[in-house]
Amino acid sequence: MEEHYQHLYEALTQVDGYIYPNEIDLHWGLMIVLYPYITGLVAGAFILASLERVFNIKALKPTYGLALLTALAFLFVATLPLVSHLQHPFRSYEIFMTPNPTSAMAIFGFVYLWYLMVVLLLEIWFDYRRDFVIWSKTSTGFKKIFYKLITLGINETDEKSAKLDDKLGYFVTVLGIPSAFLLHGYVGFIFGSIKANPWWSTVLMPVIFLFSAMVSGIALVMLVYMVVSWVRKVKIDMLCLDTIAKYLFYILIIDFTLESLDQIHRLYEAEESFDIIKVLVGGKLNITLIYMQVIFGTIIPLSIIGFFQIYKPSEKIRKIAYFFIGIIVLIGIFFMRWNVVIGGQLFSKSLSGFTSFKAVYSGMEGYLMSAVWLILPLLILTFLLWLMPPWKKVSTHE
Repeated sequence: MEEHYQHLYEALTQVDGYIYPNEIDLHWGLMIVLYPYITGLVAGAFILASLERVFNIKALKPTYGLALLTALAFLFVATLPLVSHLQHPFRSYEIFMTPNPTSAMAIFGFVYLWYLMVVLLLEIWFDYRRDFVIWSKTSTGFKKIFYKLITLGINETDEKSAKLDDKLGYFVTVLGIPSAFLLHGYVGFIFGSIKANPWWSTVLMPVIFLFSAMVSGIALVMLVYMVVSWVRKVKIDMLCLDTIAKYLFYILIIDFTLESLDQIHRLYEAEESFDIIKVLVGGKLNITLIYMQVIFGTIIPLSIIGFFQIYKPSEKIRKIAYFFIGIIVLIGIFFMRWNVVIGGQLFSKSLSGFTSFKAVYSGMEGYLMSAVWLILPLLILTFLLWLMPPWKKVSTHE
């Protein structure tokens, strides 16, 4: 009990102005920052894959399989930060057993399940089915057993069956595009629908979350493609890399424009919450918002890629620049999530004071657990690339 009081005392020393008693501790921490961040990576990676499959951007073909497997790896982990935060993992199934049409969180459970089972797994199965049959005849051990089981007894490898797989896979991809929008747009909807919080309550929140997700997913796939190519010691397709950077540039512009429009709208309205938000942005969120999100994560990448649209330096310089851009964009989007989730809880509903957020290293809400949920999907992706290497595919869609 004394430790609890000590914690409250330390928290009270960080309070500025007047806050309500239940606002001393932040209810949402690092896990709720990671939750929309990882979900956004899934949606963005899938959108990049759909550019090649649906919109026929052939320059992106080297990243098609990588993008799908990346989306799948991160989707497996997407809900785990939320489960860590709730700390009742064995009750999570109840969201499916007792559906509630008026609950946004309950709806997400079904959207997540739909996206995992019907969209991603089904598309990957159609894309790899013929290869699974062929690989099952040449592989040994675990791989042979897996390939035989995953074919589900459908062992045709003729051209007619391959064309049918391609058509069905194309249909699933088309179906998956609005599903990806729904998957991540819903996260923005949850924050945007909280009317009591002026930092969150905006109709642009779902759209901003969606485009920032596309930015982060594209940056992630670009990094994965470069790292996998270096590990495999194969030449990076610069046309593919330049094309990814070009689409990253376009979507980053849209994302930055939407966020700027939201802030300009707040400035123009200047509601009663404007003064406290202005102090918040200039004070507690100064580093994470102005420097990390806007300058480091947005302005610098836009400037570098924009310069490359006018003048292209050597391939070596562009590779280094793209790798650096991918990292800082991912950092910038992470701090965007941070500024939304943590920033929206730092000021009091009284509009007259601030509390503080102090992260810890251990525990279910600490830095170590956050690192686990960020590293785990990369390990899953490594396993998937070993099990289903897209560069060894015998059949490819036309």
